[in-house]
Amino acid sequence: MFRAPRGTQDVVPDDVPYWSYVEDLARQFAILYGYREIRTPTFEETSLFRRGAGEVTDVVEKEMYSFLDKGGNDVTLRAEGTAPLMRAYLEHGMHTLPQPVRLFSIISVFRYDRPQAGRYREHHQFDCEAIGDEDPALDAEVITLLWRFYGALGLKDLTIQLNSIGDPNCRPAYIERLRSYYEPQAEQLCGDCRRRLSTNPLRLLDCKVPTCQPIAERAPSFVESLCEPCREHFAFVQRALDAEDIPVVLNHRLVRGFDYYTRTVFEVWPREVGGQSSLGGGGRYDGLAEQLGGRHVPGVGFGTGIERLILNLRQQDVYVPSSPRPEAYVAALSDSGRDAASAFAGQLRAQGVPAILGVGQRSIRARLRHADAAGVRWTVLFGDDEVREDKVSLRDMEASSPELLSVPAALEQVISARERKK
Repeated sequence: MFRAPRGTQDVVPDDVPYWSYVEDLARQFAILYGYREIRTPTFEETSLFRRGAGEVTDVVEKEMYSFLDKGGNDVTLRAEGTAPLMRAYLEHGMHTLPQPVRLFSIISVFRYDRPQAGRYREHHQFDCEAIGDEDPALDAEVITLLWRFYGALGLKDLTIQLNSIGDPNCRPAYIERLRSYYEPQAEQLCGDCRRRLSTNPLRLLDCKVPTCQPIAERAPSFVESLCEPCREHFAFVQRALDAEDIPVVLNHRLVRGFDYYTRTVFEVWPREVGGQSSLGGGGRYDGLAEQLGGRHVPGVGFGTGIERLILNLRQQDVYVPSSPRPEAYVAALSDSGRDAASAFAGQLRAQGVPAILGVGQRSIRARLRHADAAGVRWTVLFGDDEVREDKVSLRDMEASSPELLSVPAALEQVISARERKK
């Protein structure tokens, strides 16, 4: 018997209300802040992610779903959302539009990683990106958007972790300072961190191995090494967030997982913090366009995992509206009623009333059980007597009392009840 591949999941009907709730609010908030939806392909050239995220990041080295297609092209299932959006911005000449260009997407992302709670090998994200301007007000805007979105979902007890990792002017000096701090302690590091010491020292700060944590905690802070423009940029972001009454926690170890980040980086954590507990995060990526072969185009944005949000909504017992239910169950009790039942269901649907058409041969008791299980308000039955008299048996399931009505009268009663409900 086939099962869903490891690290994937089926979203069954009872779970769909959570997805609709999150996705609908995501679209509402993105549009509220002036972001427009964009949809990029599910796979891209592999080099897009290698050049964007960085050759020595965990995603590129260990987690990408890459393969040669039948034409011999090296392609990769979407490993993250920012590089494809920047590629689309460059490819479609969006630099000619008023800047910044604000874009959002709801996408599937593929990572070959150990499946865990709220994180799957195929997972889904809500991404917002503001491309084309260096103004720190945009950094504050995307953080504010994300924070207000979480609040509207009903999530509580969250914190924003905030840091600045500088730019190409001040980062090299900090990296040397960081390397000098770590080198005398290299023997105490895990294998990955000993390798990172020479290939990607910033990632040392993000290691989740317990033996490496105390060393990372005592590491020098990047904020102390910022150049004056980066210092002013970071100070503006903090002032803007304070003006919005958004609390932040300065976290000198926060660096994010991709090489394209510059200056502002942030994550949102729930109360129960673990190695993979972040609800979402992002930052500024002013050098990404150049890494992809374009001209200098600054940008800032975030991504937040939908599965992780749903997990936290369930953990916090947040009320989520149920999906709309059918309002009528229409069925025939004999062959003679099949055409009439089908026509009645069609007339209800034409008036916007969701209706289930019962099929097959069933007893009246089985029909009523089906209607009750479907949660409908009305059960409409056509038997031989009803067809002969051009009538219908209409049962209000809330009152549980059937009436024998003409077809027009039954239609009017069901449609009128829907209008009053609105």
